[in-house]
Amino acid sequence: MGMSKMEWMPLFLSAKLALVTTVILMTLVAPLAYVMAQARFPGRSLCEAVINLPLVLPPTVLGFYLLLVMGPKGPAGSLWDWLTGTSLVFSFSGIVIASLVYSLPFAFQPMKAAFAKIDRRLLESAYVLGLSPFSTFFRVVLPNSVAGLAASGILVFVHTLGEFGVILMVGGSIPGQTKVASIAIYEAVEALRYREAGLMSLALVPVCYAVLIMVNQLSEKKTHGT
Repeated sequence: MGMSKMEWMPLFLSAKLALVTTVILMTLVAPLAYVMAQARFPGRSLCEAVINLPLVLPPTVLGFYLLLVMGPKGPAGSLWDWLTGTSLVFSFSGIVIASLVYSLPFAFQPMKAAFAKIDRRLLESAYVLGLSPFSTFFRVVLPNSVAGLAASGILVFVHTLGEFGVILMVGGSIPGQTKVASIAIYEAVEALRYREAGLMSLALVPVCYAVLIMVNQLSEKKTHGT
């Protein structure tokens, strides 16, 4: 027997969250990663430590501080309520913001590594030819960093699919809004609905396996320089 529409909903919501998070992070982090890879300035290591902080913080700790900032009395939550008249926590917009913070290092690290490997002679040639820094970034840097950009996007997507603690702290478990697959699986197991938990878990396995294959292929291409 297959899964019902309600049982599929958390999987669709997880995929939607992962896609939105990936698109936004890829857009916002690329310039930041390029600056951190190429520029040298005082406090650079401190800035990079802040960017990578979600890697070492327990998800519940990060979720707690995000809840304080995004709650009704927090600065982000108050501003959001003033602009939209709605609450930021326990909403899809809230878990998107939480995912952006939590997955930031997974977007940043592969991009920074790819940008750092770019031959500076390419950049110097672009400047000699009269390209602005903006044009150089889009016409020289990005085309020569495709593998790193792809790895970044893949890692962010699959990492967001598996988010649990941060999403639960900020979004709770509202069906159709914040109840993503990881939370639905946990609740199904807690309620002894093993069939439902098993089917949702099984649906995620091939996705994660495909992601691993893509990451391995990208790594091989970079290693062999193809």
